[in-house]
Amino acid sequence: MKKKTYEELVKESPVTYEMYANMEDDGNRYEISDGVLELMSPSPTPLHQLLSGQIMLKLNASCRNEFIIVTAPLDVILSDTEVRQPDLMMTHLSRTHIISNRGINGAPDLVVEITSKHSLKRDKLTKRNVYAKYGVREYWIVDPSNFTLEQYELLDDYYELVDVYSGEETIRSRTAPCVSFSMDELVSSLPVPLDQLR
Repeated sequence: MKKKTYEELVKESPVTYEMYANMEDDGNRYEISDGVLELMSPSPTPLHQLLSGQIMLKLNASCRNEFIIVTAPLDVILSDTEVRQPDLMMTHLSRTHIISNRGINGAPDLVVEITSKHSLKRDKLTKRNVYAKYGVREYWIVDPSNFTLEQYELLDDYYELVDVYSGEETIRSRTAPCVSFSMDELVSSLPVPLDQLR
């Protein structure tokens, strides 16, 4: 079967995981949103990537004995027509059966998105609704413009904003009690001066 290009596949509806998995690799990253193929662009900034790396280090230092912690790009296959690539994902060791060679088949326990001016609306509205609908227990939105972390917890099928962390305040999580770091710690551990990254 001939692999389809993004231009060919984007015209089809609904786009399924199988179609997406068999498309021609053009070096770009895509997600499927309710059966619609979406290009994720532009690529992340150095600040975004450094923050992602520092969050990964902090989570690994305190949570690796309880959770599988992975970073993008990795498919989270929430349904046949809903495939996302969060910046970071945590899945409890009791649920490793949802991890396969395709990606994560179902909802991770905790998902992190590091927002940008291009992704702000998608992260705060679209993805928040999608992650809640498919049962992700906790959702963090990290905003590099003001170094805050918005923490949402799942109540039935919607998220409640539990806290907004900044500065020296230690981030705590009911989903992952092993979490223990502050936004200040993340910023101070960046290997490149902040004014150089903005």
